[in-house]
Amino acid sequence: MAPASALLLTRLMLQDFRSWPSLTVPFSGRIVLVTGPNGAGKTNLLEAISLLGPGRGLRGARTAELGRQVGGATGGVALPWAAAGRFRDPFGQEFDLGTGTPEDGPPERRILRLDGAPVRAQSLLAERVAAVWLTPQMDRLFQDGAGDRRRFLDRLVWALEPHHAREVAAYDQAMAQRNRLLAQERREGMRADAAWLAGLEDAMARHGAALAAARRGLVARLNALMAEGVTGAFPSARLTLQCPVAAALAEAPALAVEERLRADWAASRGRDAAAGATLIGPHRADLVFTHAPKDLPAALCSTGEQKALLVAVVLAHAGLIAAARGFAPLLLLDEVAAHLDATRREALFAALAELPAQAFLTGTDAGIFAPLRGLAEAFRASPGASPGQLVADMDFVVPDAL
Repeated sequence: MAPASALLLTRLMLQDFRSWPSLTVPFSGRIVLVTGPNGAGKTNLLEAISLLGPGRGLRGARTAELGRQVGGATGGVALPWAAAGRFRDPFGQEFDLGTGTPEDGPPERRILRLDGAPVRAQSLLAERVAAVWLTPQMDRLFQDGAGDRRRFLDRLVWALEPHHAREVAAYDQAMAQRNRLLAQERREGMRADAAWLAGLEDAMARHGAALAAARRGLVARLNALMAEGVTGAFPSARLTLQCPVAAALAEAPALAVEERLRADWAASRGRDAAAGATLIGPHRADLVFTHAPKDLPAALCSTGEQKALLVAVVLAHAGLIAAARGFAPLLLLDEVAAHLDATRREALFAALAELPAQAFLTGTDAGIFAPLRGLAEAFRASPGASPGQLVADMDFVVPDAL
């Protein structure tokens, strides 16, 4: 039976989402496996689940891109779409979450509902559902820009501190308004309202210090946990948050850091106006990964080692969230076995069996998931399958239901 601390997705319903015209599928396993060839819609299923939490999902796609395309590859239109899930919380209470676009509204408008009632703020979703994912695209996390690593870190923080989403959104909104005012000032040659700018910079300072503190706190907790060797066969990662604001918080009270930020932004208005962007602040932070046993930057590690480091961070994070919030995040692991050798694959499967978390895995080759027989509920997906159907893989028999 699933541990009492598990948050469980017991049913997923899709309508005109990506490649799925229709789907209603119940889940009875704590480890759920979906296999099939490329193009079968496996990643689309995980993306739909990820959209039942805060944010823009595991692809970061725009809402208008998520509807099923009809009318051909060129000149086609995206249909209104919907995704809904029934969850069971750690106390055995069920609730429904749904999202999608309205039938008669603009395709970029996304609706969120909790038990049928509108959800006004995505932070409310973060209080009920947390999800963490690994995708093949994240294999480039160590080579891509700082923004990708920063977003990865923020997703981890959201799962631990739901209010972090509000801090990030409020900071970004205030910064965007400041940038627009400065751009208008430079374009029209008229000095912007100094009081208005000061008010925006005050909001940026308050929210910026809070989000930097949350990032710094999570990095410290993850490092402490991985230093204890909880990642088993996976090499522990050492995380470094490169952020002057977070560093300042280690040396001075938050109010002093906020005051310094306000002063710095006031002094840099001219430079930021010329650059067309705010050049200093927590939005410029970066997260650096190091292979701790080798003391080697992750960017210099092999592809397999990089994947193992990401798995280590996600497993440690899931355990941390389970202890802190009373339930672990849903784990969405797309093609997770790629680049892992047999020993580490088996170590991953063993870790998933022990974690108080529901995990969804995808892969093209069902054979490499053989160690999960008797533990996982499995489905096969295929291109052109009947709408609303995933075929159960009877090679995987789950001994206990959720």
